[in-house]
This record gives sequence, structure tokens and C-alpha cells, in this order.
Amino acid sequence: MKFKRIMITGGAGFVGSSIALRLRSNWPSTRITCIDNLHRKGSTLNLVRLKKAGIDFIRADVRNRKTFDRSRFDLIIDAAAEPSVMAGVGGSDVKYVIDTNLGGTLNILEAARIWESAVLFISTSRVYPLQALRNIRLDEKETRFEISEKQSLPGISVKGISELFPTQGVRTLYGATKYASEIMASEYAEQYGIKVLLDRCGVIAGPWQMGRVDQGIIALWISAHYYGLPLSYIGYKGKQVRDLIHVDDFADLVIAQINSGFDVWDGRVYNVGGGRACSLSLLELSELAREITGRSLKIKKIATTRVGDVPLYITDARKVQQAFAWKPQKSAVSIVADTARWIADYRDILAKVFCK
Repeated sequence: MKFKRIMITGGAGFVGSSIALRLRSNWPSTRITCIDNLHRKGSTLNLVRLKKAGIDFIRADVRNRKTFDRSRFDLIIDAAAEPSVMAGVGGSDVKYVIDTNLGGTLNILEAARIWESAVLFISTSRVYPLQALRNIRLDEKETRFEISEKQSLPGISVKGISELFPTQGVRTLYGATKYASEIMASEYAEQYGIKVLLDRCGVIAGPWQMGRVDQGIIALWISAHYYGLPLSYIGYKGKQVRDLIHVDDFADLVIAQINSGFDVWDGRVYNVGGGRACSLSLLELSELAREITGRSLKIKKIATTRVGDVPLYITDARKVQQAFAWKPQKSAVSIVADTARWIADYRDILAKVFCK
């Protein structure tokens, strides 16, 4: 293990805490410190898990440069973000989104430059422009959209969206701040020689995700079925599709990337997701939720879409699979079942998160 001291920003969040716990399991002697401002509802529930595993926690904010005025770390995993595609709509939280997603990353990169640390930046598929995503040719099936074989854009095939897909265009404030962060991370890698690796992730899901209507769709959908909460199909008749990756599979990838040689830590970008084989439409997710929870909901259909909505995103993850000899193991059914089991096991505690 080449890293002895690891900092994880957003470390009390869903992805950050899951990675921290996996790192602790793999490398008990490595010092792991999680940084989080606890902005996300339910994130305090992860503090008990971190403490039990012997992982240090500091309540701090990546927007504050002084957060990084401490002894050096060998690796910074940047999992801190405002992850909603609806963030900034209406202008209410524009400054928070920009200062957290872009300003926070700049603070992390500056710390990495001074400490000579490596940086693993967790980015998003939302860096791809909305119009390009909407221009993907699709076939409409009974329960979902499928990617057509013939396409006019580069970087798109029946396998999904690769790193060659166009990046020019409008992409939501969330996507713009993450894309700008990617560019800055690559610049720091080139200008200052720091080791940087970028993961563009699709939908990461599984236990301990505090799903909301604007982010965390699997946990949101299952919790709504479990607690009898209202749901709506917003546009696309419920046929919109996303590919999924279990958070445990993503943690396995992070382990593989940490174990890899530094020759790939040069600002390279990897699309990360479960691919076509691990994808669901909302209609299909609803059917799975009914089967697993034994509960049925009447789900309203709303014809109008929201800012940032797209009918399909499926990851072509062949590049990352080949680079790190990694492949996700858990199916869409397993992801949904694991999430449902977690909600059932912690139903009283989680009711305070999902039902209020």
C-alpha cells in the first residue's frame, strides 16, 4: 500500500463513507480521515459506522481553505459535492453549488500541490451536455428506451456512452462545476506533476444512500414503496433509463486504482458504471420495488420534464474495465434488493430521513 495517510472529503456521505470503510477493511494500518460539513440530511448516521471502524472524522467544509491547514496526506479522495442536477435552479443555492463543487475542488488541488499528494476525483456523467444526450437516437420499447444501433455522434454505441462523447454545450450548473473541476484537476496534474485520476460515475446506488427526489433514485424509489410515500414519473412515461453501479463495486474499483501504477494517474478520465446489463427504467424499477417490498404504489405521470432531465444514460465502461482489470459484480436486482434490505433493517431510524 503506497498511501499511509488518506483524506476523504465528503467522507460522511454515501460514497465517501463507503469507500472509507472499504479502505479500512483492506488496510487496517492506514490512517484514514473523513472530512464533511454534514450538509446532507442523514449523513450523521454514517458517523457511528466510521467511529466503529476507527476512522477519524473532522467536521469541516471544503469551501474553507483552512480546512486543509493540517499535516499532509498522501492521497485525497474528493467525494464532496452538491450532487443534484436541480441545484441552482431558480438561483436559490447557486453560490453554495459553485463554492462547494468547484471552489472546494480548487482548495483540494492546492492542498495536494503543497503536500505533493495524489488526488482521486469522483466526477459525474452529468459533465456531458444535455443537448448531446438528448440527440442520442433511441428506440422506444414497452418498458424502456434503448440505444439505436445507428448514431450520428461520436462516443455512443449500443454499449453506451464512452469518454469520446462530445463535451461542448450546456450541462446544468452541477455538471458545469464538475466539468470545470475536471479541467482544473488535469491542469494541476500537468503543471505541478501531482498524481490525478478522474472517475466519471453514473448512478451509484446501494445501502446508506439517503435518496432524494433530485438525487439517489434507487433509495428514493424503494423507500417510497416501503413507507407509502408519493412518487411521480416526470416525463418520458417512466421509460427513462439509467445504468447502476453498486457502491461496493465502486469501492472495489477504487481499491484497484490505488493498487495500480502511477503511470495512469496523469489526469486521465474514466467513465464508470454498470452498463446496459445493469440498467433500469423507472417502470422496471417500480416493478422490482413491488416484487421486493410486496407493496404497490399508484405513481402519477407528469408529462413535463425538468431542467436537466434526459431520457437515457448508459455507461460504456470498457476503458476503465480494461485499465484496472475490474468489472462490477452486482446486478440491478441485487442493488435494489440490498437497498430494500437496508431500509427494512433500519426502518425506524431511516423513517426520520425519508419521511420528513
